[in-house]
Order: sequence, then structure tokens, then C-alpha cells
Amino acid sequence: MRFPRIAAIAAAGLVLAACGSTEKTVDQQSGSTEDALVGVTMPTRSSERWIHDGDNIKKALEAKGYQVDLQYAENDIPTQANQIENQITKKAKLLIVASIDGTALTSQLQQAADAKIPVISYDRLIRNSPNVDYYATFDNFKVGVQQATSLLTGLEVVNPDGSPGPATGPVNIELFAGSPDDNNATFFFNGAMSVLQPHIDKGTLVVRSGQTDFRTVSILRWDPATAQRRMEDILTSSYQGGALVQGVLSPYDGLSIGILSALKSNGYGGGTTPYPIVTGQDAEVASVKSIIAGEQYSTIQKDTRELAEVTVDMADAVLKGGKPEVNNEKDYDNGVKVVPSYLLEPVIVGKDNYKQVLVDSGYYTEDQLR
Repeated sequence: MRFPRIAAIAAAGLVLAACGSTEKTVDQQSGSTEDALVGVTMPTRSSERWIHDGDNIKKALEAKGYQVDLQYAENDIPTQANQIENQITKKAKLLIVASIDGTALTSQLQQAADAKIPVISYDRLIRNSPNVDYYATFDNFKVGVQQATSLLTGLEVVNPDGSPGPATGPVNIELFAGSPDDNNATFFFNGAMSVLQPHIDKGTLVVRSGQTDFRTVSILRWDPATAQRRMEDILTSSYQGGALVQGVLSPYDGLSIGILSALKSNGYGGGTTPYPIVTGQDAEVASVKSIIAGEQYSTIQKDTRELAEVTVDMADAVLKGGKPEVNNEKDYDNGVKVVPSYLLEPVIVGKDNYKQVLVDSGYYTEDQLR
């Protein structure tokens, strides 16, 4: 049974379709999926969200009778490539891949195609290959829109109902983006800038560092230490003489923690200098605690239980020769083909609703957030 939010999305009239030309199934000579091996590769254990993803997928696949080879590459591209090759050698019947670098697996995916092994791209779109059959993710452009909306609301540039807020500017903000080798990072940034750019153009928002293009503000491998150093450099170069940062667009909780650490080292969060409004993503425990403590302002919850369920349902359908449910066949072009996709809905989480979204849903317990 689907989670309520997934059911609501489906009921809203999302398209149920699939691309027949990409369909591959298990060995038709045996006609059975019992004990079929599914290879699952995740980027790293250093982010708790990927641990949740891997565990949820493995548990759900095993509940359907599949064997699972779950691997983590610790953000090392050759390691992930080797893991996929090993899964192909083990005669996996399907691969679920959350890539480190969405452009670095072309030869491995060709090996999978040659062995008639279907591939589901998980959360991060694999690029530059025709051998990606399906994609399961969240509405990544909307994630960026939500981050920017939360930033504007926190800064009181916009009221919660979307009307103009009391803050007319100029309001000092800085921009951060995710890893340039992660296709999602551009969706997040473009979504955010679709909301922020009009306010920048009007002068309501001011980026004092002048750093506004994606390549300049991106953080390779989503590394918190790199984000912390960049924030420290910005404070040194652009915020002397009493100027203060009032808002920071951060696309991921790990980066947010690094950014807040740099701010704290420069006197923010104490005395008469409050922390800026800082956004995030993934509802990681450290950041939710930070939100409760009044430090980080918000995060975006992407319920990995739902994503795992959608992905496993996709895998099960493909392995049994069916057509998995998708709801987007136009937006996710990987450079070679438009990949049939299923998009889930993200949710803004702040101090006022974290209990409802995270605790009442069973995603976390209250003890975990103390």
C-alpha cells in the first residue's frame, strides 16, 4: 500500500505510463523472479539520508522475495563503477543506482544493457547514457522553489500567504548550490533562482559577494567543509564594516551546518547578531535539532520511505515483465533520452511543523530529536 501522499498524487491525475522501448525483464527462460538478485549502489554513508535510502530499499526488496546486493561507494567514483561491474558479474537482474557523478557510469551501463539488465536511476539522474530505463526522485525544481520561498518568508520579504511582506530591503543574502556533477543540483538552484531572481533584480535582495552563477556557488560533492570555507571567505571579503549576512540559500543540511559553523565563528548567533535565515534539505537529525534550537531556519523533507517504495514497485514491475507507474515523461532529459520518471512531493519543514511532518509520521521519534 502506498503512503498517503503518494496516493494523493496518483489520485490527482498523474500519468500512468511507461516507455515500452526501454523495457527489459528477468530471464524469460526461467519465467521466475524468485530469489532474483537486485544490485543497489548508494553514494556514501557520510550522509544519513543515504543510509536510510539503502536500508529502506533493501528491506522492501527482500520483503518481495528478492536478494539484494547493497553497496556504498563513499563518494569515490571508481569504487562505484567497480561495484556496478561486480553486480553485473554476479548476474544481477536489475540495478538501482544513486550515482556519485551522473556522467561517469556510461561504460558500466552499457555493460548492463549488453547483459539485458534494466537500470533504475535513483534520486540522481544518470546522464549521457541511453541505458537508463526509469528514474525515481522528488520534484527537484520544486525543492528549489520551496527553499527560496522559505528564505523569503523567513526574511519577511514575503508573507506566508505569498503576499508582500514588511521587509522592503535591501536585504543581504548569499547563495550556495550543490555539486556540479549531480544533475539534481541544477534543478534545485534553477528552482530557487526562479523565485529569488526577481527580488534580486528589484534590489530587494542583494548578493554582496556578487557570486550568483551556479558554477561559482556550487560545492563539489556536497562537502560541508568546503561550504564552511566558502562562507568564511565571503564574510572576510564582503562583510566588513558592520555589514551582516541576513539570509543564506543552502541546498542541503550538511552544507547548512558548515555554513552556520562559519557564521558562529564570526560572531553570529550570539549577543545582538542573530543567525541569518539559512535553508536546507533532507531533514537530517543534526539540522532538525538546529531548527528546534533556532539556528537553521528550515529544511526540505524528502521522505525516503516513499522514494524507496516507489523505486521498489518500479523494480518489481519491470522484473515481472510489467510497466511501472510513472508521472513525468518530459522533464528529465539525460542528454541522450528523456527518462520516464516518478516524482514525489517535497515538504518545507520549520520549527512550527517539524513535529507534524517528522514525528507524527514516524520518520523520527521525539527522542531522536532531543
